[in-house]
Amino acid sequence: DMSRGLGDVYKRQVQRNVPGTLRRVLQRTIDVLALRHGQSKWNAVRRWQGAADIPLTDLGRTQARRTAERLGTLDRAWSGVWSSTLVRAGETATIIAGVLGLGEVGSDRRLREAHAGEWQGLTPDEIEVRYPGWLDAHRRPDTFEPYDEVVARGSAGLYAVAQAAVARASGAALVVSHSGLIRSIIRSHGHDDPRIPNLGGVWLTVAVDGSPAGTNAADRITIGDLFDPGDIVVSGIDMPGEDPGEKPEHAQHDGAAEHELAGGSLLEPSGDEV
Repeated sequence: DMSRGLGDVYKRQVQRNVPGTLRRVLQRTIDVLALRHGQSKWNAVRRWQGAADIPLTDLGRTQARRTAERLGTLDRAWSGVWSSTLVRAGETATIIAGVLGLGEVGSDRRLREAHAGEWQGLTPDEIEVRYPGWLDAHRRPDTFEPYDEVVARGSAGLYAVAQAAVARASGAALVVSHSGLIRSIIRSHGHDDPRIPNLGGVWLTVAVDGSPAGTNAADRITIGDLFDPGDIVVSGIDMPGEDPGEKPEHAQHDGAAEHELAGGSLLEPSGDEV
């Protein structure tokens, strides 16, 4: 269809040249639910994962199914499911998409967990032996992926998902990612970043216009309520890899007004859960 092709070319030309104020008028907003994956085999034995590609446990698969069933009871339409390219996120997303009838899962490398360098595969006890006091001080080795880089790529990935969801015009977007990345995004907006259990997460609102995904993506994201996974076996709160590191667990506001995440309290793990 030649007319459609010319129209698309014209639209791109206008988007490149439209002033910032007018571009903001053309924005659309979309809700994105960013979830942590189900319990993985390394979560279960408290090994720091980072970018290591570790599959789910049976409990993790059950968590994904139960959470999908809960999502299906919400009064909300879904445009689709996206995930990082790590298998624990992809399998969680595939289970959720199957239960909700949302078709094929999209994926984006930018939604992967932060690389944990030489700590990948280690337990907290092993880290304490090799790096005494570092965990309590929120210090990380130089081989860790820098916090600012995680925020930049994660924000760009979320913005790209929002663009795809807006194009489908059928509802909110579901993203399955990782605790460290999600907490880094929350912290980067000046909020406290509580520990996120497996299948916990946060609601985001993303303002979408014609800008490329890498252009000030973080500025287009607004942090909403925490998502409580509800009546599932809780896991992952006491696992390593939860804290992005380098900064205290509570954000530094530098005199700015205090921000709080509204609602959605997280469950505490019982003593017999991993």
